[in-house]
Amino acid sequence: KMPASIPEADSRHRASAAFSLSFLSLVFSVTAFSSSYWCEGTRKVAKPFCKGDSKGDLCIRFNSPEGNNSQAVQYIWETGDDKFVEKKFHAGIWYSCEEMINEEGEKCRSFISLTPASDRGVLWLSIVAELLYVLLLLIGNILMSVEICYYSSVIDGLKINAFSAVVTVLAGLLGMVAHMMYTTVFQMTVNLGPEDWRPHTWDYGWSYGLAWTSFACCMAAAVTTINKYTKTILEFKHKRRKLERSFRIQYRFPEH
Repeated sequence: KMPASIPEADSRHRASAAFSLSFLSLVFSVTAFSSSYWCEGTRKVAKPFCKGDSKGDLCIRFNSPEGNNSQAVQYIWETGDDKFVEKKFHAGIWYSCEEMINEEGEKCRSFISLTPASDRGVLWLSIVAELLYVLLLLIGNILMSVEICYYSSVIDGLKINAFSAVVTVLAGLLGMVAHMMYTTVFQMTVNLGPEDWRPHTWDYGWSYGLAWTSFACCMAAAVTTINKYTKTILEFKHKRRKLERSFRIQYRFPEH
């Protein structure tokens, strides 16, 4: 009995590992998809005029105390790069936000409206692929949980295992395509987007890394599931050969 229980325990461990990886992938993908930190950077904008008693380096000062008087001659001390200030921004699939100058909070805009018209179709394809990625991950998680809790038939368990492996692999491929399409769209928006949005410096944010981590967990879950399926099939074939061999021996040398 012990040799038979060891493969069963190993199979259950593999199923639990695949489910854990798939669940992590689902959580990471939903978090990344709903956040706006796929890309972060700064924008270089001209400083606004100082109003009232506002002071500091974030606005342009005049030499005249009557700054609101249009007849007064106003001299701006700032020249060159001193006339500009860098504003932090972050963007995701759904919207892009940037900090306000001399005010608290952020100003957000829809990222779809910022995308060039020629690339909006690719962005919508990326969004659809991301939604399908999340949906297939959810289906894969449900199938893996059913497989873990299903004790009736080994054959039925193998069928569920094979289907969950196919779904997980398909989800990983869709996730990879979606992430790559969004990367292309963002780079095109940086080059051809509105002048009042184009970043001065930018880099990928934590959501982008989380999205690719989700893809890595998804593929690891798929490999673990396929490995479990292949190992179970090989064990069946091995047991079948042993059984056929024992029948042949009994047929050649029957007991008297």
